[in-house]
Amino acid sequence: MKKITIAIDGFSSTGKSTLAKQLAKSLGYIYVDTGAMYRAIALFAMQNNFISKETLDKTSLINSLPNIKLQFHFNAELGFAEMYLNEVNVEKEIRTIEVSGFVSRIAEVSEVRSKLVEQQQEMGKDKGIVMDGRDIGTVVFPEAELKIFMTSSPETRAKRRFEELQAKGDSVSYDEVLQNVQERDYIDTHRADSPLVKAEDAVEIDNSHLTREEQFTLVSELVQEIITA
Repeated sequence: MKKITIAIDGFSSTGKSTLAKQLAKSLGYIYVDTGAMYRAIALFAMQNNFISKETLDKTSLINSLPNIKLQFHFNAELGFAEMYLNEVNVEKEIRTIEVSGFVSRIAEVSEVRSKLVEQQQEMGKDKGIVMDGRDIGTVVFPEAELKIFMTSSPETRAKRRFEELQAKGDSVSYDEVLQNVQERDYIDTHRADSPLVKAEDAVEIDNSHLTREEQFTLVSELVQEIITA
């Protein structure tokens, strides 16, 4: 059975990673969470005081890029790969609302995008990969055999994200999460370098009223059509 590249793009908190993990597991493919890579660099910028609500020391961040080592290490107990920043597991730290507040600004930096896109293309050169992000189908893998573009209302996404954060014990309000979702939408769609846009040949899925299982079944059928063609 032929191996393909599956590119999943879309707005924040649309469940891209959940779908990508389900597909990778069912197909025996490699899963790459590109958002985790940008989040790790945002965390690095926070740790080194390169970024605050008011400022971003872009020059210092760019100069530090050669010193940033990103790796995914598979955790057999959890069933997915965790993000390591300079040999340290930062999977929990990169999922906080604080990092979420900075990640879109970090992703605006062209030098950051260039470094990560190069790594992502290397990871997927042999196909058999599911990758999710904002520019996978348009920039990283424009020739991907299957491109999915995921969307749903900001309110629906904020509710899902709020419930996720609450379950983790994070102290955060729904309004704070909704504001974060809306701010990220604006930055992601308006940045000069690789803005979030739907690839012309992508299949758009609005999952506002779909369960995870319904969504997975829908996309699995699309995958099978391509693999068995």
